[in-house]
Amino acid sequence: MIDRRTMLAQTAAGLAGLYGSSRLLAAEASRDFPPVRTITQGPKHHWFGYYDKWQFDPTDRYVLSNQVDFEHRSPRAGDTIQVGMVNTEQGDHWIELGKSQAWGWQQGCMLQWIPGTLHEVLWNDREADRYVARRKNVITGEQSTLPHPIYTISPDGKFGLSLDFARLQRMRPGYGYVGLDDRHPEQLAPADEGIFKVDLSTGESTLLVSLADVAKIPFQGSTLDDRWHYFNHLLVSPDSQRFIFLHRWRARHPETGQPHGGFTTRMFTANIDGSDLYVLDPSGNTSHFIWRDPQHVCMWTHPTGRRAGYYVFEDKTSNISQVGEGLLTQNGHNTYLPGTNNEWMLSDTYPDGNRNQKPFLFHIPTSRLVPLGEFYLPPEYRGESRCDTHPRYSRDGRTICIDSPHTGSGRQLHLIDVSEIIG
Repeated sequence: MIDRRTMLAQTAAGLAGLYGSSRLLAAEASRDFPPVRTITQGPKHHWFGYYDKWQFDPTDRYVLSNQVDFEHRSPRAGDTIQVGMVNTEQGDHWIELGKSQAWGWQQGCMLQWIPGTLHEVLWNDREADRYVARRKNVITGEQSTLPHPIYTISPDGKFGLSLDFARLQRMRPGYGYVGLDDRHPEQLAPADEGIFKVDLSTGESTLLVSLADVAKIPFQGSTLDDRWHYFNHLLVSPDSQRFIFLHRWRARHPETGQPHGGFTTRMFTANIDGSDLYVLDPSGNTSHFIWRDPQHVCMWTHPTGRRAGYYVFEDKTSNISQVGEGLLTQNGHNTYLPGTNNEWMLSDTYPDGNRNQKPFLFHIPTSRLVPLGEFYLPPEYRGESRCDTHPRYSRDGRTICIDSPHTGSGRQLHLIDVSEIIG
């Protein structure tokens, strides 16, 4: 355990390291960073992608990863990546599991362990004129194909949620997949496109929420008729009873009529059958988020009349409260460490003026902020092909995995030992 004097020093150093209030304290913080171990090597590049999926198997021995032989450009239709896992108890040995032609730099191919299973993983791929999902037992090698790509899996492991990744790529390159075209290239909000529930045993799918239905709901008193609509960032609640999605839209170009300019966002929640739709964050500014529990969502946003920051929203109510007010002042990719009663929040920052990315832990009851390191992001990692750290935790919450190219070998996986921090 860490005594109070050390805790206060780490908090001060953490603030300085994250927000640059003192060079001296930032230097002090660097001596307190927890140990880091790199588990993948060049010449090929390795990364996992997003922060809200299981990367570690139930034993915390195997760590999933994507593998690719190039960087610094957008994927092309013929680009294939390998998917595999690292055996961290046997010399960080790479074990190939399969391949994918449905991937992006930010979220990979949605590679993840299937909740409720010991040895099964899932990832997205492309077959001829459709995106699909591969389901594989990493021990027996048994593999099956689902006729739909999966965005996120329910915590009970029974179903996944899906959307049109081609439309998503068109609306926000880097988050969807190349290789197929938007099925509705001229429709602003198609009625037969939206969020689908996919049975992971049978592959059967059901449309839950359509773009057309959501586009009809006014935004702050104004209609959204003349906008291009799409969905992004789906996540099922811990009890598998409700789900989140971000409804986003872009303007039409005055001359070409195509999607134009930036996007606006609002967060919805809904029952698993698509009913009881609720606008949880109507601000237009929702960014990264995570379910804290079945009734609450923690997100980075800028609520009307408040400062931007991390806020906890109570589902289906207007109740909100800020996390780390005055301390957590930068957007990042946030989760809660398992086994800590939601007292420890894990997140990161985007590159600072020195292009350092800074994952950190924040102890909510004591406002203790603990930096986990400073990871340099070379200037060539920008835009769609940037490499965010996207911190992900092990099943026991004592190890953090990040993506980072700071070692000079391209993007690789790195493990951070936080066991002494959380005690």
